[in-house]
Amino acid sequence: MVEKIWFHRHPLGWLLAPVLWPLSLLFKWISVQRRKAYASGNKASYRAPVPVIVVGNITAGGNGKTPVVIWLVETLQSLGMKPGVVSRGYGGKAGHYPLLVELDTPSAQSGDEPALIKRRTGAPVAVDPVRSQAVKALLKHDVDVIITDDGLQHYALERDIEFVVIDGQRRFGNQHYIPFGPLREGLERLDEVDFLITNGGNAHHNEIAMTLEPSEAINLKTGEKVSVSTLSQLVAFAGIGHPPRFFKTLETLGADVIKTQAFADHQAFEQAELQQLAAQGQHLIMTEKDAVKCYQFAEDNWWYLPVSAQISSQDKQNIIKKITEVNSQYGSSST
Repeated sequence: MVEKIWFHRHPLGWLLAPVLWPLSLLFKWISVQRRKAYASGNKASYRAPVPVIVVGNITAGGNGKTPVVIWLVETLQSLGMKPGVVSRGYGGKAGHYPLLVELDTPSAQSGDEPALIKRRTGAPVAVDPVRSQAVKALLKHDVDVIITDDGLQHYALERDIEFVVIDGQRRFGNQHYIPFGPLREGLERLDEVDFLITNGGNAHHNEIAMTLEPSEAINLKTGEKVSVSTLSQLVAFAGIGHPPRFFKTLETLGADVIKTQAFADHQAFEQAELQQLAAQGQHLIMTEKDAVKCYQFAEDNWWYLPVSAQISSQDKQNIIKKITEVNSQYGSSST
């Protein structure tokens, strides 16, 4: 229902406006005051000895930040740089922090996105609710640039380059602050960041168009890769910020989907629950983010669909140029 109020102007939103609107104004005031406190120096912030790149958004919910982080990591690795990734590890709870994520680290400890980024890129990934502590942990592992997955509003960590990822379909909804709308910060914040990346839809002026291109489906147990269209009677589920995007992707690929099931973002899955879901078809398919929570109890007919960010070569060169310029200010010779 929140989704409908924020992005589809559901009438219930106006019925609840007498409650939500004052809370929205309070959220805005707190957000503005908090940023001012860091800008003025009344609250301390940490400056890392290497460049810090933030990939975030000004709205709540999934916009496609993690694919952008993975794209950045892989791009910088191809240039000979040594990127590391920090995250607050939303949805995870570790026994200690900072947590250095390994391939066998349970997503219940690290959070879904850090586990996914580690598996896809092999880059050092550190998790800590206090991102500066995660950065300090990574500095012990020979990194020369830090990428933070989310954290645009985490002003306790200074940054050199900011990316904002925009959902090209939903944009900014009703343009109200949380909880009356999806905004964490005002639209004027977009004028201050270095790059605006629009995921799907139509990119507006000064925005970089990005698409998420799916590859072949991958079997969770064997690693076998097949075309999605060859799998019959698929049951699809997604526990991401915007599940319909995943289901639409499957439809576009011509997948034989007989049932879809949306779950809450970052939801922990029970083995029996997914087994019952899988029994309704011949194959079960999920997002790569969901897969990191299912490897330990996956069945032979369980698959996931990886997607990768696609950005034009010209925009890629502009991004690389900016990062190289910033990196040179730190005296790095990596590039």
